[in-house]
Amino acid sequence: MPQALKYKAKSIIYFEGDISDKVYILQSGKVSLISTDIETGNENRELVKTGEFFGVKSALGKYPREETADVLLDSVVLMFAVSEFEKLIYTNPRITLQMLKVFSNQLRRIHKQVGNLLSEGEQVDQEKGLFGIGEFYYKSQRFKQALYAFRRYLTYYPSGVLQAKATEYLVSIEKSPQGKTPSLSSSSSSSGAVKQDSETNTALYYDAVTLFSSEDYEKAISNFKQYVSANPEGEYVIKALCDIGKSLYFLKKNDDCIKHFTSLIQKFPKHTDIGEFLLYLGLANLAK
Repeated sequence: MPQALKYKAKSIIYFEGDISDKVYILQSGKVSLISTDIETGNENRELVKTGEFFGVKSALGKYPREETADVLLDSVVLMFAVSEFEKLIYTNPRITLQMLKVFSNQLRRIHKQVGNLLSEGEQVDQEKGLFGIGEFYYKSQRFKQALYAFRRYLTYYPSGVLQAKATEYLVSIEKSPQGKTPSLSSSSSSSGAVKQDSETNTALYYDAVTLFSSEDYEKAISNFKQYVSANPEGEYVIKALCDIGKSLYFLKKNDDCIKHFTSLIQKFPKHTDIGEFLLYLGLANLAK
């Protein structure tokens, strides 16, 4: 059962960097979350609303707290273990909806901050910008850099408006002698076999991305699984695993989706895509 805890003003519920499996909901009082602004390095304070939860991402992901929970006025908070919080989500869709709103606001804020850092105050279409980087390197015959840029584009924008053109460039580079990477340039037969296997597996991944973009989710799952099985340490394994979970969600296989993303969060708690894992975990719970 969740515990009701009382905190005096000017006390701390937890510090940034602490590791804990506890989730909190503010029942009464006033609590502020203190973090560091990624743009300015200045202290950032965000008030927790009554009935709102906090400490969820780090508890579910099992990584250090990203903020300090500072008590401004005498407060009462409900403290849940992760297992208790998961049961609450299953039985209360309103909590799931609230969780999605909080994560959505946080992700939008982070996206805006990162966009500001990248554009230095200018409005930039990041999708076209990434494609343009690849095209610039391609036309400059700097194929290794172009290969990386186009792979990044297809990873982050599998349904992008320039997906077909990026794939065309990518295939052209991978089939071209200029597109060889240093680790695959050996003339030995064994290196040739490695190169062929690598190209086959990369093609398998992009085939899966194309299927996903075409909303053929069943076949996409099959291809993603084949890629992961053939490349357990491959560059796109985490992305492929994430897309398997997203495919399960779009197929309305909510129980399988929940199980899949719960496993991903446990295995990769510090991955940069943790926000996406949590988002689809919440969406699948909400759909139930």
